[in-house]
Amino acid sequence: MLVDDVIISVKAGDGGNGAVAFFPNKGGPAGGNGGKGGDIYLIGSSDIEALSQFKFKKSLQAQNGEGGGRSHKDGLKGKDLYIKVPVGTRISVDNSKWIYEIQDTKTPFLLTKGGIGGRGNDEFKSSTNQAPRIAENGKPGQEKIVHLQLRLIANIGFIGLPNAGKSSLLASLTNASPKIADYPFTTLEPNLGVIPESKIILADIPGLIEGASRGRGLGIKFLKHIEKTQLLAHCIDVTIDNPVDAYTTVRAEFEKYNPKLLEKKEIIILTKTDLIDKTELKKKIKLLQKRNKSVETVSILDDESLKELKLIFEQAIHNITPD
Repeated sequence: MLVDDVIISVKAGDGGNGAVAFFPNKGGPAGGNGGKGGDIYLIGSSDIEALSQFKFKKSLQAQNGEGGGRSHKDGLKGKDLYIKVPVGTRISVDNSKWIYEIQDTKTPFLLTKGGIGGRGNDEFKSSTNQAPRIAENGKPGQEKIVHLQLRLIANIGFIGLPNAGKSSLLASLTNASPKIADYPFTTLEPNLGVIPESKIILADIPGLIEGASRGRGLGIKFLKHIEKTQLLAHCIDVTIDNPVDAYTTVRAEFEKYNPKLLEKKEIIILTKTDLIDKTELKKKIKLLQKRNKSVETVSILDDESLKELKLIFEQAIHNITPD
């Protein structure tokens, strides 16, 4: 199952201790400085399952700095630790608000700083103390409790009640292979797919039910993934008695969870149109157009309707102004 929300503890490396040493034959102080502890960075990855590394490993630490040596030899710096997380992961530190979101695979985010190394006794010599026998301990590395939460970055999010045909539609439009069956909550985690012709990324979000915003069903766990999409494709099974109720149920959960979701551009897609006659289909289209003028129809058994829907998606994404 997709791991998309984890809390871990991280500790940067401690600085190495400074050394107390002298040159032979009553020579002067020669203790080297300790090396700096390693820093910890987060770096974006295209692997959507990268957070699964924390399923059992909840604590990470960077390398400590090396202690100073003789003959003014400074200790080596501790090795920095780079932690790969999926692009779209947002970060909270020590119960703070979200402070950053990983946007790409090239820009490291400094999470914790390693401690500075302690000074060796050579650093303490003075005109009044030519042979100091003291050195400094290295400083401890920063420790933090980090909350990592993945929000999928997709162009279009498929939303709707369970069994609305989202997974089947995703499989038909893209190269994805989601689990598909005729019972509620078949989709237990978000599935991603890419339309080959346009490279548009689709996300099949697990079905919402009434009360999802209060934690019922599976929906609340995945509502956060909808926030990143440019367009919502609201899938509704055309064979149900009241498609308007299905539409308003999902919209009501959006409003309770985050009213800004209602502002997103949305297309209603009536699925499984091969299972209904044209007269009934037109009736249901008109009912839904009173709520949203953008109503499309599709059947995964009709190649022409799938082709048309791909073009509609491409045009819609092209016309959306980036935030």
